Amino acid sequence: MTLAVKNLEVGYRKASVLSDVTVADLKPGTVTGLIGPNASGKSTLMTAIAGFMKPYRGTVTLDGASLLQMGRSQRAQAISYMPQSFGCNALLSVFEAVLLSLKQGSGWRVRANEIARVNAALEELGLNHLSNRGVDTLSGGQAQMVAVAQAVVRRPSVLLFDEPTSALDVHHQLSILDSVRRICGQQRPIVIIALHDLNLAARYCDRLLLLNDSRLQADGPPDQVLSLESFGSAYQVETTLEQTRGGDIFVDVRLPA
Repeated sequence: MTLAVKNLEVGYRKASVLSDVTVADLKPGTVTGLIGPNASGKSTLMTAIAGFMKPYRGTVTLDGASLLQMGRSQRAQAISYMPQSFGCNALLSVFEAVLLSLKQGSGWRVRANEIARVNAALEELGLNHLSNRGVDTLSGGQAQMVAVAQAVVRRPSVLLFDEPTSALDVHHQLSILDSVRRICGQQRPIVIIALHDLNLAARYCDRLLLLNDSRLQADGPPDQVLSLESFGSAYQVETTLEQTRGGDIFVDVRLPA
């Protein structure tokens, strides 16, 4: 199963935000990072893939079938999307919030296997101890983890995360991305994640897509994309790539002299 985007043009009020974007063969069990400066179209591409925006032209396909032509229920089974801001009824407990996400598009009768799936998702993300806590009592990092649980509990073919680590401390950033990487390996979804932190992108992603000036400027492994001249040009910075003792790529970024 692969996800592909071909010649996608999408925008708002007839003003294009992205033009002629083509991404081939995003595969199960891989994490693809969306990077690019502010207003480069990362969130727009996410919402277009999720089916929340109708493109002016182009296609988004999953195993050759158009995602944009799927019904809402079918698309909800295929794709889970976690937006930048976590929104949930504050009167719900953590367990209820995740269960509500699982029941999206289905009847309200709760089955034993669905309760088991919610408990499994909470356990996978280390949220068992918060199961009965109100969502309104959680810290920002805990709420983000609940949002991840809501996204993964349906076990979709495609997982979309739009800046899941924004405004979080380093511990919660690593916790969320470690969990996403682990779930990717276990459940084998196609994961696309928008990130601002380039070192996190280099560490956790198998492939990077660089957006700038309404177009896809680069597509490839992190060490390749982050070393391109077009990368420095997009961010208007100078970069040097180094390798840590653990084997990760470190991106040293500075303003041009």
